[in-house]
Amino acid sequence: MTTEGGDAAAVPGGVLRNHDFRFLFYSTSLSQLGQQVSGLALPLVAVVTLTANEFEVGLLSAMSTVAFLLIGLPAGVWVDRLRYRHVLVSSDLIRAAVLLTVPLAWWLGILTVWQLYVVALLIGVFSVFFDVAYQSYLPRLIGRDHLVEGNAKLETVHSVAQLGGPVAAGQLIAWLTAPVALALDAIAMGLSALFVGRMRHRQPKPEPVPGSQLGTDIAEGLRFVLGNPLLRAIAGATALFNLAFAAYMAMLVFFLPRELGLGAHQIGIVFSVLGIGGLAGALATRRLTLWLGEGPAIWLSMAVTAPFALLLPAAGGGLSVWLGAAGLGVASFGTVVYNVTQVSFRQRLTPDRLLGRMNATMRFLVWGTQPVGALLGGVLGQLYGAEAALWIAAAAACVAFLPVALSPLRRMRKLPDEHPALTNPPVG
Repeated sequence: MTTEGGDAAAVPGGVLRNHDFRFLFYSTSLSQLGQQVSGLALPLVAVVTLTANEFEVGLLSAMSTVAFLLIGLPAGVWVDRLRYRHVLVSSDLIRAAVLLTVPLAWWLGILTVWQLYVVALLIGVFSVFFDVAYQSYLPRLIGRDHLVEGNAKLETVHSVAQLGGPVAAGQLIAWLTAPVALALDAIAMGLSALFVGRMRHRQPKPEPVPGSQLGTDIAEGLRFVLGNPLLRAIAGATALFNLAFAAYMAMLVFFLPRELGLGAHQIGIVFSVLGIGGLAGALATRRLTLWLGEGPAIWLSMAVTAPFALLLPAAGGGLSVWLGAAGLGVASFGTVVYNVTQVSFRQRLTPDRLLGRMNATMRFLVWGTQPVGALLGGVLGQLYGAEAALWIAAAAACVAFLPVALSPLRRMRKLPDEHPALTNPPVG
C-alpha cells in the first residue's frame, strides 16, 4: 500500500518528527484544553450565575452539539471543496471571538441564558468544520500507514486535556468566575490558530468537479458510509453510545453540584479522572489491537468498560463519589480505545476525495444524536431527578456495543483497507 506524506512520517521517532503533525499536535493541545474549560464553564455559568434549571442545562448541552444535525452533511461537502488548513484557522478564530462575548456581556450585566444558547450553537457549528477538516487532513500529513499512531497521539492530547483541563478550569472558575475563565479559553483558541498557521504543507485548492451539486455530493458520502456493513455497524454503535453519554454528561454537571454538593474545584477533579482513563486508553490502544485484533478491540472496548459508568449515580457522597469517578475513568479508557481503532480504520478505508464527506457523514450520524441525548437527559432530569436520569443513560450506554458485536467485524483481526463498493463496481 502506498503512503502519502510517507517521507515525513517515516523519520525515526514517529509522527512527532513530522513538522506539520507537530504543529497540529500543538494546536490541538491548546484547542482541547480550551474546550475543556468552556465545556465546564458554560454550564456552570448557567447553573451558578444564572440559576438555570435541569431542562435549561440540558438544552444548553443540546445547543452545543445540534450543529452536527443542522450542517453535518453539507459541512463535509464544503470542507472537501476548501483547503483544510484555512478551515482550521478560520474555525479557531471565529470560536475565539464568540467566546469573548460571554465575559463581555457578564461584565456589562446583560448576560442571559439565551446568549449562552447562541454561543453554544456557534461554537458547535465551527467545531463541526474544525473536526471534519483535521480528520480529513491527517492522512495527507502523515500517510495512511501511520494513522493509528497519529490518532493515538491526538487522543493522548485529548485525554491529557481531560486530565488537566477540568482541574484547571475548576480552579480558574473558583478564582476568577466562570465568565472570566471563558476569556482565557478564547485566548487559547487564538493561539491554536497561530500554530496551524505555522504548518508548511500547502494543499492545492481542490479542483471543482463539473456538474457537482451539493445534494449529489452529500448522497455520495451517505452511500459510501451506509453501503459498507462495517461502517454502518460502527455508526449505529457510536450513535447509541453518544446519545446515552450526552444525556449522562448533561445531568452529571447538574448532579455533582446540586445533589452531591461538590464545588467547582472538586467537579474539575471528577472530570479529570476521565482524562486519566482516556490517556491510559490512548497509550494501550496499539497493544490491545495487536493482542485482540482490530475488530474485537472495537466491540470489546465498549462492552467491557461502559458498565462502570453506573458507579457514579450509585454514589451517596464521601468516598463513593471518588469510586464513581474511577468508574468514569474506566469507561473513558474503553471509549478512547474504541475511537482510535475505528477512526483510524475509517480514514484508512476512504479515498482522499471522499475524506471530508465520510467524516462529516459519520459525524452527522454519530454526533447528531448528542443534542437529542442532552435534551432527553434534561427532560428525564426535570421529570425524575438528575440521579434517575444518570441511571437510565448509563444503562443505555451498556448496550451500545451490540451493533458492532453483531456485525462481521467482531471476529476480524485485520480490518480491510479498501471499500468493496470501490474495488468491486457493479456489473452491467
